[in-house]
Amino acid sequence: MHPVYGNQRYYALHNYYKKIFGERVVKAVIDCGFSCPNKDGTLSTKGCLFCSEGSGYFTGKGTVTEQLSAEKKRICLKYPNSRMIAYFQANTNTYAPVEILRKVYEEALEFPDVSGISIATRADCISYDILSYLKELSEKTHLTVELGLQTIHEETAEKMNLCCERHMLRECTARLKNHGIRVCLHIINGLPGETREQMLETVSTIGKWKPDGVKIQLLHVIRNTPLADIYEKEHFHILTEDEYADIVSEQLRYLPPQTVCERLTGDGDAEKLIAPMWSKNKRHVLNSIAHRLKEKDVWQGDLFTE
Repeated sequence: MHPVYGNQRYYALHNYYKKIFGERVVKAVIDCGFSCPNKDGTLSTKGCLFCSEGSGYFTGKGTVTEQLSAEKKRICLKYPNSRMIAYFQANTNTYAPVEILRKVYEEALEFPDVSGISIATRADCISYDILSYLKELSEKTHLTVELGLQTIHEETAEKMNLCCERHMLRECTARLKNHGIRVCLHIINGLPGETREQMLETVSTIGKWKPDGVKIQLLHVIRNTPLADIYEKEHFHILTEDEYADIVSEQLRYLPPQTVCERLTGDGDAEKLIAPMWSKNKRHVLNSIAHRLKEKDVWQGDLFTE
């Protein structure tokens, strides 16, 4: 058994939480009603073309305390007595003045059983005053800032209307890490037109940035998104489960051994999912990746170079 990875071949989030907290910790999702500069007209009104409801379709309603209370009940049905990470997920969660951010984050920290905070945001929405506050916040709780990178390829980023140049992600990651703030980068496999080699290049590139965490997700085509309209017209290639498992098992090899794999697949809105339908069986996808790693006899980090 691997001393860090346990009985897996990569550094899974539950192993990291066990190391840090010594007990089970589960993310509790929160929607604070923030918008996004890629949707409110500041940069664009389209948003990222794959985005559905700010990726917060399963968040609740009400105050931070009310949402955490509901999440606690949901989580305890499966994991009684577990603690929580307050996950500010929907849209861009640093897209507000510091005083507003302070109010909602501090409210989350006051809730019983909250052990830390994760904040999903954009690299262009962390000003220096927000960065200063995030450093302050990281000194009082377990803080992770999650940046939506998706790809390191500018052509794909433009096609998907991400409206954020790739160098800004690299620079923001460095600034956050230099301030002692834990950083998790999100990527998406299967973006239209990208090859297997390009997907591997995304991970081999960000591996050199040494992120604290990485979330790898497959592309979901969701109804009522611009991407769904494109898919209806173009029917671009959607990765098969076998292709996806093969790509992820190879990507893991380029990550630093100490980078936590916070996600290896993803949850799309099942009622609105157009493709790929195989992604609904999340456990099967994870098993496919584990099988491919074992079949190849490879591990996270075995191709990583500084």
